[in-house]
Amino acid sequence: MSQEKITLTLAPREVVGKGLNRLRREGQVPAVIHDHGKPSIVVMGSHLDIQKTYKQAGKNHPVQIKVGDKTYTTLIKDVSLHPRNQLITHVVFNAVRADEKVSAEVPVRIKLSEENQSTPAERAGLVVLHNIETVEVEALPKDLPEALEFDGEKLVEVGDHATVADLIVPKGVTVKTDENTTLATVFEPSAIAAANEAAGGDAGPGDESAVESEHESSAEEGTQEEEQRPGGKKEFEDKEQGHNPTKQ
Repeated sequence: MSQEKITLTLAPREVVGKGLNRLRREGQVPAVIHDHGKPSIVVMGSHLDIQKTYKQAGKNHPVQIKVGDKTYTTLIKDVSLHPRNQLITHVVFNAVRADEKVSAEVPVRIKLSEENQSTPAERAGLVVLHNIETVEVEALPKDLPEALEFDGEKLVEVGDHATVADLIVPKGVTVKTDENTTLATVFEPSAIAAANEAAGGDAGPGDESAVESEHESSAEEGTQEEEQRPGGKKEFEDKEQGHNPTKQ
C-alpha cells in the first residue's frame, strides 16, 4: 500500500452551466466535492494539475484537496473525458473520513516471477485475455492498495483462468466484487482470430478499456446534476431525503 501523500490546490468556482466551456478553453477543469451530504462544493483547477493528480491517484488513493483555508481528504469518484481528445472535462471528488471505510475501484494486475516477463501460457505461444481491469474493494483510506495481484505463473494451458478469489488481498481490505468473476483466461491464438473474424475485427484484448472510456465521456451530460446533489454516496442521500439541494 502506498503511503505517498498526494495534494491538490483548487479554487472556488462561481461559473456553472454553459460558462464551463469558457473555463475549459482557458485551461481550467471544473470539479465538485461531495462532503457527506452537505451542499456540494464547486471548484476548479488547472488541467495540468488535475491530470497529474488523476494519473497519480486513480480512484483508489486519497487526495488532500486545499480550497482556500479548508482541506478535504477525498477520493476521485468520477472523471469525465472529452469524446474526441480524451482530455479531462470534469471531476467529482468524494470527501472521506480517516476512520471510516470507503469503497474504491482498484486495478488488477498479474504477478510474475522476477525472471519472467510473461505468463507460462504466453511463453508457449498462447494468448491471455483479461476480462476486467479493476475490482471494487472496501477499506480505510490509508489501507487502500495501489493494485491487487494474482499469480500469473498458474496460467499455463488453454482454459486456465484466474478469478477474483485468486487475488492476493492484504489485511484490512475486503474485495466486494464477486469472487467467481473471471480476471483472465488462456486461449489458443486461432480462437482469438476466429472471434475477431466473427465480430468483424472488433473483438480482442483492450475492448474493455475502450468501453470504459466511452462511458466516462458520456458522464459529461450529468455534470450539472452531480454538482447540484448534496452528497456523493447513497448512504448520505438516504439521510438527506426531504432536503432540497442547494442550487448552484
